[in-house]
Amino acid sequence: MRVVLAEDNVLLREGLVRLLAEAGLEVLSGVEDATALLADVGRHRPDVAIVDIRLPPTRTDEGLRAAREIRRRYPGTGVLVLSQYVRVSYTVELLDGGANGVGYLLKDRVTDIAGFTEAVRRVGTGGSAFDPIVINQLVQRRAGDDDPLHALSERERAVLALMAEGRTNQAIADRLDIAERTVEKHCTSIFTKLGLTASPDDHRRVLAVLRYLNA
Repeated sequence: MRVVLAEDNVLLREGLVRLLAEAGLEVLSGVEDATALLADVGRHRPDVAIVDIRLPPTRTDEGLRAAREIRRRYPGTGVLVLSQYVRVSYTVELLDGGANGVGYLLKDRVTDIAGFTEAVRRVGTGGSAFDPIVINQLVQRRAGDDDPLHALSERERAVLALMAEGRTNQAIADRLDIAERTVEKHCTSIFTKLGLTASPDDHRRVLAVLRYLNA
């Protein structure tokens, strides 16, 4: 797994480089701004680019714009953005080109080394990785009394949240300590209640769910 990293905080950048290297990933470069990031992604064509949303010079959304540009120019490179806070609109922008090879995590998740590196690998191989807090905010945004989400059981909501994080049925089963067949039944029920057409493609499934939750 080959990685390019963009983070303007030098201590965090060096820490991430070391963490990823110790996890067995090949860090090709660690840069501090969007211009260098785009140049290095074009030069190295990594499996995944890890991008801080706020990069110089304004530290507003340069990283997000660079992430979208990477997805446009280099569809073979996954993009995992890191942020200190949640903005639902950022999720929508990232998903504009589809859910394959895209992720959005809060920086706090980096301290969960196993979970973080798993997310990097998942995005780098074409999967998705969304922070649970992002999913929760999307769900809360759809809180009207006539919302079909109210028809979901508590367990179905838990499955939906994990599904939208980009996890497979087996991973969901392991997390909830239930059988994979039970997860499949919950997924079928969720899609039926939400009026979504089930797809065997997990990534398209995530995109459909996230777009529905953000509608």
